[in-house]
Formats: sequence, C-alpha cells, structure tokens
Amino acid sequence: MGEVLDGVAVRRWCRLTAEALGRARAEIDALNVFPVPDGDTGTNLYLTVIAAADALDELPDAGLPDAGTPDAARIWHALARGALLGARGNSGVILSQVFRGLADVLGPLEGPPDAAAFAEALAHASGLAREAVERPVDGTILSVLAAAAAACGAESSGTGLAGVTRAAAAGARRALGRTTGQLDVLARSGVVDAGAAGLCVVLDVLAAVVTEEYPERYEVPPRAAGTAAPAGAQAPPQGPGYEVMYLLDAPDDAVHLLREGLDALGDSLVVVGGDGLWNVHVHVDDAGAAIEAGMAAGRPHRIRVTYLDAGERRHAPHTGRAVIAVTAADGLAALFEECGARVVRRETGTVPPLAVLAEAILAAGDEVAVLPNEPEVLALAEAAAERARDSGARIAVVPTKASVQGMAALAVHDPLRRFNEDVIEMTRAAGATRFGHLEVAEQEAVTSAGLCRPGDVLGLIDWDVVMIGADVAEVARRLLDRMLSGGGELVTLIVGADAPPALAGGLEEHLRGGRPDVEVGVYGGGQRRYPLLIGVE
Repeated sequence: MGEVLDGVAVRRWCRLTAEALGRARAEIDALNVFPVPDGDTGTNLYLTVIAAADALDELPDAGLPDAGTPDAARIWHALARGALLGARGNSGVILSQVFRGLADVLGPLEGPPDAAAFAEALAHASGLAREAVERPVDGTILSVLAAAAAACGAESSGTGLAGVTRAAAAGARRALGRTTGQLDVLARSGVVDAGAAGLCVVLDVLAAVVTEEYPERYEVPPRAAGTAAPAGAQAPPQGPGYEVMYLLDAPDDAVHLLREGLDALGDSLVVVGGDGLWNVHVHVDDAGAAIEAGMAAGRPHRIRVTYLDAGERRHAPHTGRAVIAVTAADGLAALFEECGARVVRRETGTVPPLAVLAEAILAAGDEVAVLPNEPEVLALAEAAAERARDSGARIAVVPTKASVQGMAALAVHDPLRRFNEDVIEMTRAAGATRFGHLEVAEQEAVTSAGLCRPGDVLGLIDWDVVMIGADVAEVARRLLDRMLSGGGELVTLIVGADAPPALAGGLEEHLRGGRPDVEVGVYGGGQRRYPLLIGVE
C-alpha cells in the first residue's frame, strides 16, 4: 500500500528501528567521542527505542486503530511515553523528545497525516529537542535533526508523505556528513557525530516503512582512514566524572529552577517531558548533589549513576561473573538474591520487557548465566542474550523452566570454575531436578487428567496436569509421593502466599513417616498463582 503512517505503520517503524539499531549498535558506539568518548551512544539509542517498542506492544493487538482515528493519540502517546521512561544517555533522551514532538502534532489529527502535517510535526520535534538541551551544540544530533526538518519542510508542498520522509532522511544524511567539520573533536577523530548517525538510521527506517522500499542495510559511516580514537578513549576524559539520569515526578514550574541548579553542577544537561513526569540527564562530578537537586524539585526515581571513565569502560566494560534470575514473587526474589543472583522482576502471568532483561545482562558482568525459570521466559531470555552478546560478554541461558530448577542451578554455581564448566554443572543440576506445583483452577477445562471445574486443585508435574482434587493438602501429598516414586534425595518446598498455614509442616511430617531418608528444605516464596512449588533432586 505505502505512503501511510497509520497505527500499524508506527509500530512497524518502531520495531524495525529497534532491529536496525541493534545491528548498527557497535558501529555507532565506535563513533562516540562527544560529549564524552564513552562508546555507548548506539547502545543507548537502541535501548531507548526498545523501550518505546515495548510500550507499543503492550497496546491491544486486536483492532489496532489507524492513526487518524480517535485512538491515534493513544498510539503516539504510548510511543513517546515509552521512549521517555526508557531513555538512556544524552542521545536517547533527545530521541525521546523527537517522538514526543511527532506525537504532539500527529496524535490529535482526524485523518492520516499528509506531507504538510508530517513536516510540521518534524519541525516541532526539532524545536522541542533543542529547547530540552541547556547548551545546544552544532555538529550534533540537534543540527542534523534541524536539517532533516528543513529538508522536509521544503519538500512538503505538492508532494506526498513518501516524498517528505525521503527528504527528511536525505537531509539528515547530508547534515551528518557536515558534522565532522563542525566539531573539532570529530575532525580529530575522523568521525561523524554518533547520535546524529543513529538519528539517520531512525529516519531511514521511517522512509522505508512509508515507501515500503527496504534497503539491505542502514549505513553507519566508518571512521576516516588514517585517524584514531582521541586520547580520551584511552585515558579518563577531562570533565565531569559521572552521568546521572533519573525520572522525576515534579510540577512543571519546578523544572526551571532544577535546570538552573543542574547547569551550575555540570554539563550535557537535558531535561525532557511534561505534565508532571520528566527525564533528567546530566554529567557532573557530584552525583549526590544532582540527585538532591531532583529531590528538591520533586520525586526522583529509576536513578542511574554511571562512571564516565571512558578508558576503563572500553577495556573493562563488565566485571566478573554474574547470574541473573527472573521471578515474579518477593520471596523467590529474596531467595535468589541470598544465593548470589541478580534478580529481574516480572509481573505475575507476564514476561519481563525484553529491554529490561537485555539491559540487566549488559550491566551484569564479563560472564553471565541467565535463569529464566518459566517456559514463557526462556525464548525471551535467548533473544535478550543474543542482543547482549555484541558487548563482548560471554552469555549463556541455563534452560530452567521452574524456580526450583533455578535454585538447584544456583546451588552448584561456582564462580571459580571455568565459565563453560560452571554453565554445564548448573544445567546438569537444573535438568536433574523434577519440578511440580499446585494450582487452583479458575475455569472449567479439559486437562490430561480429566475435566476440572473452578475451585478444583490441580497437581502438575513438568507443567502437565497429572491429578485433580478438592483439598490442597491432600493433592500436595499425592503429588509429592508420585514425584518421589522414581527416587530422590532432596525435596524443596516453596510455599505460596495463599497456601494453608499448616501445608508445609504437614508435608514434612508425611515425609518423615514414609521417606525419612529424604532431606527437606522449606522456603516462603510468596508466589500468588501457585500455592506450592515442589522440586525433587
């Protein structure tokens, strides 16, 4: 069809942009020398767009409205808010403002945007982005965005949406080539601006979606031959030592004073948002003072502080070995943390956002083992690990399909072993752990054990229903006996938040009478959906 920027096209644009930035991330990172040579601009843009794409994916798939319907504003709002909440780094925060500018103009339209409307939206986005930066600099993403908006505006009369999006992308590419001559640090390094290169990818993908003409790859200009990275890439950069970012709940009238206070503390200040929610980014020497300034203005949260020693970050981007465990329950999270794992939380019945899991892997260590602990999370963990491997870290997903398998894997984890050997032992321990659980049926259904009705207690082994009963304790005893019929030395019982108070004690007494040779461990998991989780090793 082509030449339409409806709701389906917006989602396609965002998801394809995330994929394109994922492929180009390392190339963009290699260009990063301004404002500090910390080599993460491509990664930050990628994570920002992933957050926006995840926000769009959370909208209902059925009957997705086209832009121009009463729900167009909802689609654009989700795009802008997702980017705002997930923005990373200077360029990511600016890109979130670009999405907001497009949403301001295109969201309220009664029909699909035409060439003039898109040109107006991109000009508005350019203005918002420049206003968000306390001290704008030419030769950056801001000047390339302005050039794209100007080219788009010049083409908007007498042409279609395809023409203006092509013009915007081409104008950005021409301006990108000029950035090398606009900043001394870019000229010395023989590179274009990294953030601007990422923006060009974003606009190129937009033009491809509107025209339905997809290139084989989206170009990122390499470093010029005969040039090398600036000295700052091998030694700590001169200037503020920390990047501070946080979301801020604050009234609009408090942000002006916040800007003044942060501007006096450091540089690279960008504050974007509105309607009481802001994303704050600044480079400072005193990270505590930057956070306190946010506290004076409102409520800062999702606070991130990054040390800006570019040389250290390039040559040692991670430290040590780490294990990441995914869980939904407070008690299970505490158990995993006590065993030394880093926890990624998810809501009950859902999987964690891909961006959150990928970011946790990127930040974890040189060698990272991931414990999904649910079948639905396993595929997501593989995708997140694949995206994070470009960082140079060694990443392995241990195929745990239940929390008790994750605990068994952690029990044999040894950071002093070789990584491959450690992963093999963790996988072996998880695979040797049979797992089962109790669940209360919420509706009538046909299972492999027969028909169940609401309120029935289901006993499952390896996610397959093997028995149905009326009493939690009685089903738990039968299920435990069946799991031990094939042998076992260690039983792990993880009690849910709504389990009967005497459930664990009754099962321990039952085992003392029938299987005194079995060791039993009882833990409070706090899980809502399952009254009891059982592991047999």
